[in-house]
Amino acid sequence: MAARPPAPREKRGHLLTAAFWSLAVQASPAVAADVAYGEYLASECATCHRRDGQDKGIPSIVGWRPEQFVAALVAYRKKDRPNPIMQTIAGRLSDEDMKALAAYYATLKPKP
Repeated sequence: MAARPPAPREKRGHLLTAAFWSLAVQASPAVAADVAYGEYLASECATCHRRDGQDKGIPSIVGWRPEQFVAALVAYRKKDRPNPIMQTIAGRLSDEDMKALAAYYATLKPKP
């Protein structure tokens, strides 16, 4: 993985509620920074997952609710979801990385 930019200033707790996420994504500068960090991290995701939301054999992750996105990555990391590639990738991500990716992908909308 490429060199990592500086970590976000504040650390967040574990999974947040959907209400908090929806408000935070719209209003918080800290989450905006996470979106930028998530976009940086997403270059590896974009190797397989299309940013336009089209499913060409690899499921779309565009527009997922952040809590759903993080839960899926945690399940891969714990090997509760079967996919060796995703298990390896999720195993390298910190909780903050997962939240940043979730915040970024939540901002994307599928293109028709």
